[in-house]
Amino acid sequence: MLVSYRRQKDSPLPGAQCYTFPRHPAPGPPARRREAPHPPLILKKMRPSQAAALAVGGAILACTLFAQRPFREYPAWEYNNFPLPKDYLAPGEWTFARLMYPSYHVQIDWQFKPFFDWREGRTNWTIDYPRSDRHLAMAIRRLTRIDGKSVEQPINLDEDDDVFNYPWLYAVEVGHWELTDSQIAKFREFLLRGGFFMCDDFHGTTEWSVFVHSMKKVFPDREIVDIPNDDPIFHTVFDLDHRYQVPGMQYTVTHQIWEKDGTSPEWRGIYDDNGRLMVAICHNMDLGDSWENADEPNYPAKFSELGIRIGVNYITYAFTH
Repeated sequence: MLVSYRRQKDSPLPGAQCYTFPRHPAPGPPARRREAPHPPLILKKMRPSQAAALAVGGAILACTLFAQRPFREYPAWEYNNFPLPKDYLAPGEWTFARLMYPSYHVQIDWQFKPFFDWREGRTNWTIDYPRSDRHLAMAIRRLTRIDGKSVEQPINLDEDDDVFNYPWLYAVEVGHWELTDSQIAKFREFLLRGGFFMCDDFHGTTEWSVFVHSMKKVFPDREIVDIPNDDPIFHTVFDLDHRYQVPGMQYTVTHQIWEKDGTSPEWRGIYDDNGRLMVAICHNMDLGDSWENADEPNYPAKFSELGIRIGVNYITYAFTH
């Protein structure tokens, strides 16, 4: 559970203002060990109300951990039997939560699998999964002191309320989604209760129209706007004043950055009544591929560098806003 954070002067990447969480000890020689006060003495010095609040807080944290669904995997569009990290069962302060969703009922391009059940994987929501998820989790561990879980958690809004256990939710290929009425209601509740949603990897006017068809049902009265350059989300850890279009892996073959008619990257969002960004929309770019292929020699490093910085900023924003 993250309570406070401080800026770290020596950042791991150029231009970074990295937040470091005091959960872990700082590097260097071990500090002199101090004897911890005996717990009963601490409790004796507490007022009854303080002790009760501490007990309730601990109980809530324990209940949250136990309420989360166990780790599970699905067959993916691109990957099957992807290697599991050795610590995949270890809990963390943050987990990459990936939204499962039904695919659009009309074919708009080659990515169309009408005879597959989205609840069993292999459809649009599994693009880049699970490789991109685990690469970003690795980056969170290396570039911040957030104790990230090494594996992801797929979220099915129809199953239960597991989505409320995760402050940050991601969806890929939302130019191919089609949320049901019940999913829309729960998704709206998640966002209004403080959740943060990031979507990515959809391109051009047709996919934008498919995305908006569902998103406008979530918030019919809230506008989708351009995120201003001075918004905190672009400065939580890394200063991202100079952003550029991040292509998918197809760039290594075609040498064309954009897909379809999506020639310009668009950084858009939806805000709540208090000015908090609830929905961060990455249109005409493929950050998922930049995470997925961060260890691929043929994929230009500059794209993964920006993609990972954006992911780190958005996750930290979700924790601190």
